[in-house]
Amino acid sequence: MATNVVMPQMGESIAEGTIVRWIKKLGDQVDRDEPLFEISTDKVDAEIPSPAAGVLTDIKAKEGETVPVNSVVAVIGAAADVSSPDTSAPAAAPPSTDGGSAPSNRLPEAAVGQPERAQPAAGAMRPAGEPRRGEVTPKDDLRRQKSSPLVRRIAKEHDVDIAEIRGTGISGRVTKHDILDYIESGAAKKQAAAPSAPGPAYRPGENVQIVPMSVMRKKIAEHMVLSAHTSPHVYSVYEVNFARVTALRNKRKAEFEAAGAKLTFTAFIAKVAVDALRQFPIVNASVDGDNIVYKKDINLGIAVALENGLIVPVIRNADEKNLLGLSRAINDLASRARSKKLSPDEVQGGTFTITNPGIFGALYGLPLINQPQVAILGIGGIEKRAVVIDDAIAIRPVCHITLGYDHRLIDGAEAGRFLSFVKERLENFDEGWI
Repeated sequence: MATNVVMPQMGESIAEGTIVRWIKKLGDQVDRDEPLFEISTDKVDAEIPSPAAGVLTDIKAKEGETVPVNSVVAVIGAAADVSSPDTSAPAAAPPSTDGGSAPSNRLPEAAVGQPERAQPAAGAMRPAGEPRRGEVTPKDDLRRQKSSPLVRRIAKEHDVDIAEIRGTGISGRVTKHDILDYIESGAAKKQAAAPSAPGPAYRPGENVQIVPMSVMRKKIAEHMVLSAHTSPHVYSVYEVNFARVTALRNKRKAEFEAAGAKLTFTAFIAKVAVDALRQFPIVNASVDGDNIVYKKDINLGIAVALENGLIVPVIRNADEKNLLGLSRAINDLASRARSKKLSPDEVQGGTFTITNPGIFGALYGLPLINQPQVAILGIGGIEKRAVVIDDAIAIRPVCHITLGYDHRLIDGAEAGRFLSFVKERLENFDEGWI
């Protein structure tokens, strides 16, 4: 018996997904729960397992195609049922008599496999009140108002009427890209003195290679543009002596490894950051219009670099974990992020983020805030340097930590108190805190 494979619902607010690649090909044997294809959504990239064992007999959605959740994208059946790939060009549609264009080859709005409605032949009589093909109707306007919670939040923050935006998503859905483009164009119109648009990225005849952005790269670009447009970023940088932390790490790392956890500097920093967030709750807050939203839970995001981008899995209720618990959580999330085994819930709901450009040799970083958070902690490289201690020069492992913060909510004085607390705790880390 054939089994339909559908685009999964990868989170409550996710309405569609993009098929990045098919891991299995047409005619391949597939075991139940074996990775079948890879998708990318607004929240996470993931490998989707096969719902049944059998043969991949039909692929209904191509790589790079974005389809609604619950749409049938493939069929698992018997080898004898394998469909022949259609390599021929689609037949040209008959010319429309009412000025409309030929129908597209995109998947229909309803899930594939549902009965199709009969289409009237070209030139047939239209019932009274039926719109011409391509004609905008009130129903179309309602469709355009379909949007994710993220898009609606952006619209609220920028006082934008979603109905004014022509969506390019499924069924006229307004995407993040649509609303960000709309906001940018509106800002440009209001600012007469704004600089002119940049010139072309390349000129005819230049020796260039043009490669399309990956789905993940597009999403990162959208998030970064959103953050830069939303928060006035300010940065403070502190120098921290890591001698105490280094000594404790060397002393206890074998014990942690025996318990199944790798003890890293990030775990020490996470523990101290959690304590600082308890002490300074404004850094763990968000802005909602004219209101300040204080988050009672501390959900710590840890940025993980991937081959083609960056993802931020979240340690929920991080303040309830000791150093061993944080170490295990960091190791586990980083490992599953790199193997694309995270669920959407594990990359949502963060209240504060730590990112570590120091692992790539950076002295320090100036990261953009992970919206709707109001601050992000950047960790620089830990290197031995000459420092002055009690009027004498000594060699110590030193690190520069950076707090990027939303100046709408956090002032320099509050940021300074937060970083001073982090610095003091790291330089005098008590073994009892482990």
